[in-house]
Amino acid sequence: MVETGIGSGGGSMDIVRFTAQVLRGRWFMLFASVLLMGCAGGTYVFGIYSKAIKRTLGYDQTTLNLIGFFKDLGTTVGIFSGLIAEVTPNWFVLLVGASLNFVGYFMVWISVSGRISKPQIWQMCLYICIGANSQNFTLTSVMVTSVKNFPGNRGTLLGLLKGFTGLSGAVMTQLYLAIYGNNSTSLILFIAWFPAVMSIFFVYAIRLIKVVGQSNVERRVIYKYLLISTVLALFIMGITITQKQKTFSHAGYVVTSTVVCIFLFIPLAVSVKEELVLWNLMKRNIKPANILTVETPSLVDPIPLSLTTRQLVKEENPKPTVSCFSNVFNPPERGEDYTILQAVLSIDMLLLIIGSFCGLGTSLTAIDNLGQIGESLGYPTLTISTFISLMSIWNYFGRVCVGLISEILLTKWRFPRTLVTTIVLLVSCIGHILIAFPMPGSIYLASVIIGLCYGAQVTLIYTVLSELFGLKYYSTLYNCGTLAMPLGSYVFNVRVAGFLYDKEALKQLKVMGLGRDSVKELTCIGKQCYGLCFIILAAATFIGALSSFVLFIRTRKFYQGDIYKKFRQETTLANREVEATELVSPMDSDIKRKVSDM
Repeated sequence: MVETGIGSGGGSMDIVRFTAQVLRGRWFMLFASVLLMGCAGGTYVFGIYSKAIKRTLGYDQTTLNLIGFFKDLGTTVGIFSGLIAEVTPNWFVLLVGASLNFVGYFMVWISVSGRISKPQIWQMCLYICIGANSQNFTLTSVMVTSVKNFPGNRGTLLGLLKGFTGLSGAVMTQLYLAIYGNNSTSLILFIAWFPAVMSIFFVYAIRLIKVVGQSNVERRVIYKYLLISTVLALFIMGITITQKQKTFSHAGYVVTSTVVCIFLFIPLAVSVKEELVLWNLMKRNIKPANILTVETPSLVDPIPLSLTTRQLVKEENPKPTVSCFSNVFNPPERGEDYTILQAVLSIDMLLLIIGSFCGLGTSLTAIDNLGQIGESLGYPTLTISTFISLMSIWNYFGRVCVGLISEILLTKWRFPRTLVTTIVLLVSCIGHILIAFPMPGSIYLASVIIGLCYGAQVTLIYTVLSELFGLKYYSTLYNCGTLAMPLGSYVFNVRVAGFLYDKEALKQLKVMGLGRDSVKELTCIGKQCYGLCFIILAAATFIGALSSFVLFIRTRKFYQGDIYKKFRQETTLANREVEATELVSPMDSDIKRKVSDM
């Protein structure tokens, strides 16, 4: 290891240059991405503050589920953010998301807190839809940029980033408890301003910094991030269970949230360490082997860094202009760059949408109704709060584990991700059946299964999209794969779960000789409240599994090949061009071996 330190020769100027290198480097970009993902999950704590909305505004379960549907609609309809990201820089996309987040959730908060007159139902639906839709702008900017920066490790990286998104619900819960105390109405205010502030703070950190030829280094750093995030998830799981069993003072919440913040910023130390290695090499005028960096233009002039990165301007041969409609039904081979219309109108996309409609729509229904499910089965309020909070943890593990495991299976044994998706959907059926036919304690196991499977489905869909249709229009296609999820949420959540729940609740009122007007909110008790509903959800999820299996049959030959061959070829070509233009400094074989192994 090179022993040159910061400031050993240049004093304060070295510190300034190194700080600039860190802030402009791709490892800081990865840290900023992880932190933004950890603050983007306000929609996942809907189960905590939904009771406050229902109680304060006097809604029945069908109306609450309708609001939940519009929350899911805003979360999943990201086509607008995708199209905007195609033609605008990342900083603009993040600022739009921050604005929508604050406006939407702030309006929900002032409505629930009584600071304005009771809004119409359509207004509440609009407010929460706007707030939830902001998440798409953050996710589109961060996820698409990260996948393009690290294409050779996209499965593991997507699992990491989506895992932090799933974990963000539990993270934000801990932070709001330290700031506001146990007040579900204040939670709405917190998710209004906190993600917006974080997006503004890191607005220029998210940008394309494509480095070719460091797949092993990328994998090592991502694994470190995964390890840190896993420890964080286990800590939050333990502290959540403890908080539900014992009464915490405000000081106790401050301590636990401080520990959470420390875990969130440990990845920054990993990023700084990686930049320090590059800095030490540059102090000895060593160019790290096989590196080609292409950065997108910044609004400010970059601070010159000696041999930090070198830009290569690659001139492409001009291609004749072809109408976008002329080759819609003549797509390229799988893995090449599809146009938006080619991808959207393909059979593969149709099968993905069916799987999204059935799999994600049913899982969202279970997650949104988890509180009412526990209440109907007679679980104590404290217990219900526990497994709602832990659902975010299971969601995290599903996203991270399936990203890592599917990447290993694909790399070593060419095991298709589409087949992994089929298996996940079949397992999800078991979770729905456990709720349809409840046994003592079965709700715990069901929440684990559904949380894990929901997180796994999200990571797999986004990864499969990038593999089948390429990365050129990934900003838009990233959001097309889940277009059917809000429709599934509406059908299963509002038309099935909400309707059947209210129907059973009315039956119980009639048995007691009461009318609908005699109670403020409908409450159903007993396993019959959700029994038929989750039989329907299990059947729908099985249909989604069949759709995914058909996609596996169609793509099995594609996954038997080398799907990352294209990126390795680009690396080889880039390295040859670097050598041809003498951008790589000569180095002795021993140093070259050490640098290549980093």
